[in-house]
Amino acid sequence: MSKYMVSYGEKEISFELKRKNVKNINLNIRPDMSIAVSANEDVSLDIIKEFVQEKGSWICKNINYFKKFQPDEKNGREYVSGESFKYLGRQYRLRVRESEVETIKYFRGFIYLYVKDRNDLRKKEKLVNNWFNEKAALHFNESLDRMYKLVKNYDLPKPEIKIREMRARWGSCHREDKIIVLNSDLIKAPKYCIDYVVLHELIHFKYKNHDHRFYIFLTSLMPDWEKRKKILDEEIIKDL
Repeated sequence: MSKYMVSYGEKEISFELKRKNVKNINLNIRPDMSIAVSANEDVSLDIIKEFVQEKGSWICKNINYFKKFQPDEKNGREYVSGESFKYLGRQYRLRVRESEVETIKYFRGFIYLYVKDRNDLRKKEKLVNNWFNEKAALHFNESLDRMYKLVKNYDLPKPEIKIREMRARWGSCHREDKIIVLNSDLIKAPKYCIDYVVLHELIHFKYKNHDHRFYIFLTSLMPDWEKRKKILDEEIIKDL
């Protein structure tokens, strides 16, 4: 059985292909959300890939259905090749490789995890979590630099960024300590969504509450903030 991948919009659909003595191309989505395709030896790979692409809408609909029954992602990960991770708004597949040098790289839709022992779950989990935390620190602070340029002329302090796991919110502002705390899962969102959260929290140094003045000021600096928030609430939060 061979594995292949096709693009459907911004998504990548991977499937397993098995050659069988069948008349038609058959496609099946398993409960674990893996995709199995069977076809006769006479059917070319290009035709099979085109068939899978044409089924893209149906595939995505059924995968979203099966997602409801998957175990909690954070507790159920095995950190094996094929697992999916979201990073800066894009979905990446994990590929695990044995190596004396333990590190992580990402390239063309894949996150490559290099470890000495493929079976060492704790080490793999630690490497992946550390990598995401490092990337979060980098991108969150870059976002702060971008967004602070919008408010620095309003006599607002430039705060320090802290990162931690948060269940109920994307960020919080600690005015007296001049600190913004951001949800570590925000690294899954596109950069423009991260910018929205950072700017939102920066504005709390001027307006403590979410009153009309807060939203008038936010809209003047980021007119499309509602679209960015909608992406966070509808597309990113469902992957948490």
